[in-house]
Amino acid sequence: MSDSRLSDTARYLRRLGFDAPPPPTLETLRQLQWRHTAEFPFETLSTLLGQPVPIDLASVERKVFEQGRGGYCYELNQLFLALLLELGFDARGISGRVVMNAPEGAWPARTHRLSLVTFDGVRYITDVGFGGMVPTAPLLLDSRDSQSTPHEAYRIDSQADGYLLRANVAGEWRPMYLFDLQRQEDIDYIVGNWYVSNHPESPFMGRLMVARTGDGLRKTLNGNSFALHRMGQESERRTITNADALIDLLETEFGLRVPPRELLRPAVEHLLVAA
Repeated sequence: MSDSRLSDTARYLRRLGFDAPPPPTLETLRQLQWRHTAEFPFETLSTLLGQPVPIDLASVERKVFEQGRGGYCYELNQLFLALLLELGFDARGISGRVVMNAPEGAWPARTHRLSLVTFDGVRYITDVGFGGMVPTAPLLLDSRDSQSTPHEAYRIDSQADGYLLRANVAGEWRPMYLFDLQRQEDIDYIVGNWYVSNHPESPFMGRLMVARTGDGLRKTLNGNSFALHRMGQESERRTITNADALIDLLETEFGLRVPPRELLRPAVEHLLVAA
């Protein structure tokens, strides 16, 4: 990609618990992906506020490292790919179509970004930007078996036009997204990101979705519904009915440095009224 060089790789690695650049191995990739999903939240505060979402690397770095925010796939997976390339991985960006919770046979727009990483001809997909169901380990592309991660198991099915990622949720193999290996350029991601952050039919417009992983758990916020999912246990859920309590939760549970409250509160209050 044209702007694939990070401005401060050491700062990024320190956030992920590395004092020095690790070698470009599969074990390193596993550690990076697991730690990344726990450290950098998926969040849609910008689209909730109707703000633009620039995805050039400098803007993403500024948002994440200087403003204390997270982001969605066009931001987090852009950042992650840049790190992989700096560390010497054989990696490139690909894209997909989100079918989670969509009707059977749905063929939505390409609005998801992820990466393909190859080790001596063996291919894996890696993804740190898929919200509350983000895989927390790289997945072997050319296997149709169930693949374990620190969280749910995943499976990649072959399709006539590529692949379908499924996750085992409550004993059911639920579809997550379709993807293929077609070459992607900056403009492909710019177009997809414009749709996600501007089009009135985008699922992100005016909505609040936040997610972060932890050791054996996932935290998710969908609108005013907060859930704590512990692997193998019943999920804990609660509904937030106060704007300031919801903003507090963004800070405490997800580690976000939120925009100024006077800017964020009206959007959150509108969200609570609509809930």
